Amino acid sequence: MCSLALLATLALPARAEVPAPRDLPYPGTIVLKVDATNLGQQIFRIRATIPAAPGPLTLLYPQWVPGNHGPSGPLNQLAGLRLSAGGKALAWTRDPVHVHAFHLSVPEGATEVDAEYQFLSPVEPAQGRITMTSEILGVQWQAMTLYPAGYFSRRIPVQASLTLPDGWQYGTALETAARKGNEISFKPLDLETLIDSPVFAGRHFRRIDLDPGAKVPVHLNIVADNPESLEAKPEQIAAHRALVQQAAKLFASHHYKHYDFLFALSDEFGGIGREHHQSSENGVKPGYFTDWAKTELGRDLLPHEYTHSWNGKFRRPADQDVPNFNVPLQNSLLWVYEGQTQYWGNVLAARSGLVSAGGIRDAIAAYAARYDHVQGRSWRALQDTVNDPIVQARRALGWSNWQRSEDYYVEGMLIWLDVDTRIRELSGEKRSLDDFARAFYGVDNGSIGPAYYRFDDVVRTLSSVQAFDWAPFLRAKLDGNAAGAPLDGLARAGWKLVYTDTPTDIVKGQEERSKMSDFSYSLGFSVKNDGAIEGIEWDGIGFRAGLSGNSTIVAVNQRAFKPELLKAAVKAARDGKTPIELLVRKGSNFRTVALDYHGGLRYPRLERIPGSKDRLDAILQPRR
Repeated sequence: MCSLALLATLALPARAEVPAPRDLPYPGTIVLKVDATNLGQQIFRIRATIPAAPGPLTLLYPQWVPGNHGPSGPLNQLAGLRLSAGGKALAWTRDPVHVHAFHLSVPEGATEVDAEYQFLSPVEPAQGRITMTSEILGVQWQAMTLYPAGYFSRRIPVQASLTLPDGWQYGTALETAARKGNEISFKPLDLETLIDSPVFAGRHFRRIDLDPGAKVPVHLNIVADNPESLEAKPEQIAAHRALVQQAAKLFASHHYKHYDFLFALSDEFGGIGREHHQSSENGVKPGYFTDWAKTELGRDLLPHEYTHSWNGKFRRPADQDVPNFNVPLQNSLLWVYEGQTQYWGNVLAARSGLVSAGGIRDAIAAYAARYDHVQGRSWRALQDTVNDPIVQARRALGWSNWQRSEDYYVEGMLIWLDVDTRIRELSGEKRSLDDFARAFYGVDNGSIGPAYYRFDDVVRTLSSVQAFDWAPFLRAKLDGNAAGAPLDGLARAGWKLVYTDTPTDIVKGQEERSKMSDFSYSLGFSVKNDGAIEGIEWDGIGFRAGLSGNSTIVAVNQRAFKPELLKAAVKAARDGKTPIELLVRKGSNFRTVALDYHGGLRYPRLERIPGSKDRLDAILQPRR
């Protein structure tokens, strides 16, 4: 080392370490005040008082967000951090390695540190999900919170309060201690539970009791862009109430003191589906109730998130038992946490009447077709996709069909359909995955938990329901690289995947909402109404013709592009010999592409297997 470099090294102070979390009670209660009244600029202003002893102190901003399965804490939106003690400013330094950590020194005689800062919520979608509009706001406490390192988050008490705009109402699983004007003070609780208990608030608000007279209440808290969107018909409310009843019959338990669906109906407030133990964040477009006939595809959201109270929050993978929000999560069992929840979400949607049995069948057809064409399976096992919340962080992918994504959701659902139908077949229809649900999630009724599990616990419970060599069966599905989706369960359920030239209502609804046309199972790609190409199947027809993303179809057979024109060209080419000719623009370059395809339009749907037992119908029937 040269002398100058040595002198520079000696001049640098030793880097402070981030204290490891200890399972000890934190001495004192953090007072956290959030002002959410700046709707015009969409800025949350935060003040916190943090008990502290003289000497080194490290404050952490949450990095690993439960329910997001990755390090997605919005650190870039934390701004204006000023720390003080006794009215005197305190200097802080960010840890150069653990950048969510802030080091400072508490002066002699001080007993607490005051922090002031802002959460600069996104003002446009390119910056992140919109969490504040002129009509609706959502408070996710991990975005608002600094907390002391060196302690388990469940041992840190917090007294939180929230100031809302004039006249706004709110929904949350938090219990209110007092409301004075627009300031709501919540009852003190531990940091872990606070961060698991978001708030939705709005100018237009409605609260619906989904289990009238129950000792353990469940409410639907709705915020919307306008009062008209809140108008739910009695039969629509009845279906949501049936969801609560069907879940109780399935799981034979509850693991919450009360449960609050937080439900936003908005064109501006960001869409979301995120689980919490005693609540869930749900955001869809405003026509959920008022355009009921067109919203069937999205009505499995609430059943999915509600299921998570049992699966993912009460029963929780053991490798997600972390001491605080800055210790990495491990996701090895997300195919249970999310995959089985995806399964129960669809089942409960049908059993409650939120979605028709036919709608669920059409959805399964769409799922099965999509995953039957995932070419990335040849090199990447499903088990590896549980790492995608960390690897990809839900960023856009250029070649998702080849790279794979968070396939543990839907492909995991298909595996659990296989498990359910196998149990039914082996037991002579006497047992099913319902029995697993009661045995696995129904333990310690009334307990909040969490109760952690490992792979062997899943296998053990399955074996107690139905004798079978479950471990190698599951590992083959999770670790293998077989071509095609795992469709054995679908066949055992009495149905097979077929393709016709007519889209199902589910496909038509998806095309309408996304303003695109799906040629995935014919030309090997989808195309937006403006001609933008997306979703290209690796080694499909379009891929072999050299198509890629960031390309736009300008003309079809020498005529200006329209989706209907491309559909007509595919129909016309059926059983012929003339290729479909596309004029494609990429950047400033144009080229002509010939697609030598003659198979006609192909859309997935399910068809009964003649002479087979219809186990799918039995699965989707409501429980009496």
